[in-house]
Formats: sequence, structure tokens, C-alpha cells
Amino acid sequence: MFLGTHTPRLDDKGRLILPAKFRDELAGGVVVTKGQDRCLYVFPTPEFQRIAEQLRAQPMTHKAARAYSRVFFASAHDEVPDKQGRVTIPAHLRAYAGLDRDLVVIGASTRVEIWDRAAWETYLAESEDDFADIEEGVLPGGL
Repeated sequence: MFLGTHTPRLDDKGRLILPAKFRDELAGGVVVTKGQDRCLYVFPTPEFQRIAEQLRAQPMTHKAARAYSRVFFASAHDEVPDKQGRVTIPAHLRAYAGLDRDLVVIGASTRVEIWDRAAWETYLAESEDDFADIEEGVLPGGL
């Protein structure tokens, strides 16, 4: 399970050093793809394969599943982190997420998310007020 918030930087070659606490689980390979809210999702390869199976199980006649699959798979980039725990974020994904140099990398349970630092701060400012109100709908019965 991926937890926590980290603030790495992109280097001049568009590489990100993965947070140390995530490296063991991601060492076998990752898939980076577009996420919602203009962030990037980073999945361990087995988790990406699980999601791919779920999407493949949807009928081709399901318009939303087709549309989501196209964007999800077409933007995906697979890679094995190097010995320093670095992965390259392709230019098209950096542009999609508005990544410059300062990043926020968060653990989001079964995936890692990569955000532009300013975008993350804006997202938090806009969503923290709603956090208490949405808990009951997200977790039936509450905590």
C-alpha cells in the first residue's frame, strides 16, 4: 500500500527519483499514465495488469469504457526504475500534468500519483473543505 506525501524534483532529463519507501514495490516495473484531475498515475506492473483485465472485461459496445481505455492505454508508458530508483516521465505526460520541476508524489493506496506542486496545493485548498462532508458517502457506515 502506498501512503504519504513526498516532494521530489524532476531532473533536466525529465526523470523522477521515486520516494525511497515506494521503491521496493515498484522495482519490478511501473506503468505511468494519465490520471484524473491532471495528475499522473503510477502503477506497479501487476496492478496495471489487474486494471487492464477489468477494462478488457467491459463490452466493446460500452462507450464510456471504450473512451476511458483509449486514453488510459494510449498514454501509458512502462519502465523499470534504474538502480537509483529513477523513472523517466515522457514529455507528453509531463505536458498533460503540467509538470515543471517541483513535484508532489503521493501514495494513493494501490497507486502513486504525481502532481505539479502548485496544482496539488490548489487541489488541496479546493477539496479540504469538502473532505468531512464526503466521508459518509465514500465509506458507508463511516469510520
